[in-house]
Amino acid sequence: MSGDGGVRINHSELEADGEAADYGLEKRNRRVRATAWVVIGALLITGGGATVLTLLFG
Repeated sequence: MSGDGGVRINHSELEADGEAADYGLEKRNRRVRATAWVVIGALLITGGGATVLTLLFG
C-alpha cells in the first residue's frame, strides 16, 4: 500500500488542449496586466502612489 487510499487522478484528462490552454493563459495574462495597471493608476490618482514613488526614487 502506498498510503494514498487507492485514489489515482489522471491529470492529463483535466488539462485543456494545448492551443486552447495557450489562449486561456494569454487571456488571463492580459486580464492580470490590465488589473495591475488599473491598481497602479488608482494609487497614483489617489496619492497612495506618492509613497511608492518616494520609496522607488528616494
